[in-house]
Amino acid sequence: MINWRTAAGGPVVTYGLIGLCCLAFLVSPVSGFNPGYGRGDALLAAQSAYFERWGVIPSELMRGSPHPLLTPLTALFVHGNWLHLLGNMLYLFVFGAMAEERMGRVQFTLFYLVVGYLALVAYAAVNAASDHTLVGASGAISGVLGAFLYLFPRARVTSLFPFLLFLPLRFPAWIVLIFWFVLQWLAARSAGPGPGVAYLAHVVGFGTGLLYASARYWRTDRMKGKTAATEGERQP
Repeated sequence: MINWRTAAGGPVVTYGLIGLCCLAFLVSPVSGFNPGYGRGDALLAAQSAYFERWGVIPSELMRGSPHPLLTPLTALFVHGNWLHLLGNMLYLFVFGAMAEERMGRVQFTLFYLVVGYLALVAYAAVNAASDHTLVGASGAISGVLGAFLYLFPRARVTSLFPFLLFLPLRFPAWIVLIFWFVLQWLAARSAGPGPGVAYLAHVVGFGTGLLYASARYWRTDRMKGKTAATEGERQP
């Protein structure tokens, strides 16, 4: 069943988030498409200033000054390179539409922003002394994956597994997402506070999304199941 709040026009929030992230990247000094930032050292300086202005710096965020408190929101629309952007947007495209249809546009928007914010703050809290900038929508998208695992565990998704020679195969969502989460968890345990992928933000985002979806929809799904069973018993 499709939620009426998203049936008309499709998952516009998911597509809108993808569009905003792509637009922010294209006009940034990171994309290489904006000649106004110059080349060489000038471009590198512009990129560094861009990340520091819009990204999360854990040491500054933990000090609690007003500007850094907003950066976990702005950082959700900033990406470090083309691969970072395309990877995140692919996951959001694949899993975001169905989650939005179930939640509705307003709830999905708030869910995405709040989970993304919490994931980045959690990473900053654990690495409070770090001066390395943190950017990207990975924490919020990980929350979408966690919610998807609860809402649509039997949905089949196409995945590429390295040990299967990267063949595109379709698996139930619960297999793909649990496998993905285990990889993030193992990577987070071995990762340090320096530059690289913020796996801890992925783990926190995924767990928060899963907990939210189960708390929000468990009772509703249970009541629907009881109603369907009762109606089935009444049929001749």
